[in-house]
Amino acid sequence: MSVAFRRESDDEHLEPSFELPIPPGPNLVTPRGLALIANRIAALEAVLASFADRPADDSAVKAARRDLRYWQTRQITAELAPFPDGETVQIGTRVTFTLNAQERSLAIVGHDEADPAEGLIGFAAPLARALIGAEVDEVIDFNGREGAITIVAISVVPDSQKA
Repeated sequence: MSVAFRRESDDEHLEPSFELPIPPGPNLVTPRGLALIANRIAALEAVLASFADRPADDSAVKAARRDLRYWQTRQITAELAPFPDGETVQIGTRVTFTLNAQERSLAIVGHDEADPAEGLIGFAAPLARALIGAEVDEVIDFNGREGAITIVAISVVPDSQKA
């Protein structure tokens, strides 16, 4: 029989499943970020326990296992960021600054706890990279513009303190 008439299994037509991408570079976290990772792992382990009666190839089981592998890897590779001194912008600080004549306030955190809508940006974000190391009243360049940002205030985020 010709290969053209052979029935292929349905599995051959499924989209391949990939692991969740791990951000490059160090996995710096605040104590809050480390606790968030532990909470995610506990929640995923509870989900997997509730899936005990499902077959191992169930898509929800596979997705939960994939997510659990990601978060376990993030926990294993987590490095607590140095405790911020509040004098310069660092991971674990909230910085108030002016950009485009508007005052903004953001906290610099680890990748996994970043939530821009809540004012939390990851330390590898372009804006965070521009801000890190700056001091109050310092004027820094950003996005190709000289003197685009003026640092107004820096404070240590309470949950970034040592556990």
